[in-house]
Amino acid sequence: MNKSAILHIPQSQYAFANDEKTMTIRLRSEVSDLSSCTLYYGDRACSKSPVEFYPLPMGVVARDELFDYYEVTFGTPYNRVCYYFKLVKGEEWIYYYANQFSAELPDFVLDGTVIEGRSEYFQYPVILRSEILDVPDWFKNAVVYNIFPDSFASGKGRIDNSGKQITLEGGAVSKSKFGGTIPGITANLDYIRNLGFNCIYLNPVFTAGESHKYDLLDYYHIDPCLGSDEDFKDLVEKVHDRDMTIVIDGVFNHCSWHFFAFDDVVKNGEQSKYKDWFYNLKFPVIRPAGTKDVPTYACFAYEKKMPKLNTANPEVQKYFEDVCRYWIREYKIDGWRLDVANEIDRNFWRNFRRAAKEENPQIVLIGEVWENSESWLRGDAFDSTMNYNFQRNCREFFAMDKLDAFQFSGAISMMLFRYPTNITLGQLNLLDSHDVPRFLSLCRGDIRKWKLAFLFLMLCPGVPSMFYGDEKRISGIKEAEYRRPMPWQNEENEMADFVKSIVSIRKIHTNPQACFEIVHAEKESRMFAFVRRGVKGTVLVCMNAGEKEEYVEIRNVRQVLMEAGSVRDKDNYKILPYGLGIYLLQ
Repeated sequence: MNKSAILHIPQSQYAFANDEKTMTIRLRSEVSDLSSCTLYYGDRACSKSPVEFYPLPMGVVARDELFDYYEVTFGTPYNRVCYYFKLVKGEEWIYYYANQFSAELPDFVLDGTVIEGRSEYFQYPVILRSEILDVPDWFKNAVVYNIFPDSFASGKGRIDNSGKQITLEGGAVSKSKFGGTIPGITANLDYIRNLGFNCIYLNPVFTAGESHKYDLLDYYHIDPCLGSDEDFKDLVEKVHDRDMTIVIDGVFNHCSWHFFAFDDVVKNGEQSKYKDWFYNLKFPVIRPAGTKDVPTYACFAYEKKMPKLNTANPEVQKYFEDVCRYWIREYKIDGWRLDVANEIDRNFWRNFRRAAKEENPQIVLIGEVWENSESWLRGDAFDSTMNYNFQRNCREFFAMDKLDAFQFSGAISMMLFRYPTNITLGQLNLLDSHDVPRFLSLCRGDIRKWKLAFLFLMLCPGVPSMFYGDEKRISGIKEAEYRRPMPWQNEENEMADFVKSIVSIRKIHTNPQACFEIVHAEKESRMFAFVRRGVKGTVLVCMNAGEKEEYVEIRNVRQVLMEAGSVRDKDNYKILPYGLGIYLLQ
């Protein structure tokens, strides 16, 4: 038995409460090393001595090249739990508790007296309602359509594709590149809803300089190139009238160099009452004129027009708490997507979260964090993060052919096990966004590859998000390409019909709580199959991401939900290259 591969971390993604009466316990071991793993749990506050433990067999629910991952989810009558494991490999066995291995449990008898070791077992001290990690239920059921406002629409089924500039009070200029507007989004809500999406996420809409609107000038008004405050209020109302929800972008890490507070610092130098609102100021503060001039202040990603805010400053925190409350209270938005979230002070997010949840407990907070986000998802900052790890895994498997099915299975398993289950179900999965190349371009234009990846996006655990225009074959590797105007004139319906069909299957035949299990993923194979088990039955999804036909055995098919490139021969299905099959099993 390889003890060095055994891992369990109390009060983490390896041991957590799903609700007040249900827990999940996980353990990692070397791949194919253990014959069995059993959890023993008991009431750490019971009056008996020693504690009475109850056995629960654990099963391997995920596997990668190095490890097996055991898991058991169980109802517990106790809210204070102690536990240990019995690990078996053939004839060999051992107990595992409190990070030590032993052939004996810590309870023993000394001179006729029981010396109990309940404090030496693994502990879950108490299930506190306030500490159960979860995501608003509506968001778990969301299917998100991500819109870059300037690039989407200026009217129903059209975009002007022409820019403009508006001089603002004080002399700053707001720019538009393609002419997309808030009323344009409103005019196309039925288009979005008819595709099956029930949530829209908008990149920034507040008053800003450039067309991307990430250089904020005014956090309390809609950018005039995009429309008016009343236009936005009308949009939100019409979104809600359609039983849809809306999430907007919050850019609080940095602002424009013409933002009122930075403007004051430039004018008044060290005498400015806002001098502590920004990072690393060197006086006098000068807006660099030349492209090679180095700014005398910290910026976002070396963008001199975007000075970095000092989010540890209580005054800055209070300002943005008020901004947060204003848009929730006055405009009834349903969520914030939070830009550059991991470069902002943690107390800023604690206060921001408190303000948001006081205004609306069902508001969702989505952090832009590209790496493992475990430290940001502990109930004091975000509900969700943008899951770029999902995008990377799909890129390597579906688009770039760098992984076989077994390696992809391991990568997905690791992704799904990074967080407690409730949090995993609320991660914002995506294939592309305003910051990365279009996935279709990564597939070198191969629609078959894109369809497989989109199918997995919609049926994998988590909240799926599609960037505007994917359904109309927008491609692009460079920023100017993948943020291009919506090609409304493209009336080719193959992609849109596919999107609509897969979203419908997600809504009708799966739910957020539906069990996910990988059932076919072999080494040197490109066939990947998984099931979602839910209240409406078991959906089996088979995807051949390779250039050779492969076989998979499927029994008890009740209904074929979709087939594209599969041939049935009794219980054997031949999946053709880049083919797929979705089946409802008996």
